Amino acid sequence: MSTKHTIPSDEDLTAFIDGELTAEEAARIEAIVQEDESVAARLEFLARANLPFEQAFAPLLSEAPREKLQAMLAAIPAHEGARFASAPAATRRRFLGALAASLVAGIAIDRAVIGIGRGLSPNDENSEWRAVVADYISLYTAETLAGPVPGRQDQAAQLATLDEKLGLSLSPEAVALPGIDFKRALLLQYDGKALAQVAYLDPETGPMALCIVKSDAGPKAPDLENRKGMNVVYWSNGTHAFMLIGYAAADRMTAIADGVRARVAV
Repeated sequence: MSTKHTIPSDEDLTAFIDGELTAEEAARIEAIVQEDESVAARLEFLARANLPFEQAFAPLLSEAPREKLQAMLAAIPAHEGARFASAPAATRRRFLGALAASLVAGIAIDRAVIGIGRGLSPNDENSEWRAVVADYISLYTAETLAGPVPGRQDQAAQLATLDEKLGLSLSPEAVALPGIDFKRALLLQYDGKALAQVAYLDPETGPMALCIVKSDAGPKAPDLENRKGMNVVYWSNGTHAFMLIGYAAADRMTAIADGVRARVAV
């Protein structure tokens, strides 16, 4: 018969993953993980999700009120700030960066918010990566993607990085979306695998992204789902899985995805 325990929050689990807990706290989490399969599965899922949020919000962080944030951190009571005092400097910098982005973008960014996939089957890998991306993109605002549209040469250079890591052949023309501005191409990572993200800003509905990972699950015809209030069109071929995610209406997203499928060669 199992004993009752308090279910750890995602913040506690990610602190455990990052090695930020005291020995006593870590031992408590370990005991719960051994006893509760749902907590063990959650811990594994959070450990697998590895996306560089700081890179995504770099434009916001450059404008963040760092002096004010430092003062806020200094004002945290000792018992609440113990974790930060004992954590590595890089961890404290990541916290500061996330907090800065949350203030500038007007959203609450913490590891609990990034917790994802509660209703997903643990064996549905394709569903998991889409859930990770949806949580990531949901943090974007129009301000996140503000700024001029890169020239064709810059776009091609950014896409070349994705080509190298994912075995793609992407051109600015292939990933261009009608009436929607290309903003940047990023090389991210999920579950140890490269993940390509091309971010756009739709003047009508806001952030949009085309994301691609390698996949050996086989071809799949386009399908539609809704995540975090966004429409997702997803499909796959023999080597890669794709998703187009954004706030545009489902029929418009489907039409845009059809155009991408016809142009993208891998």
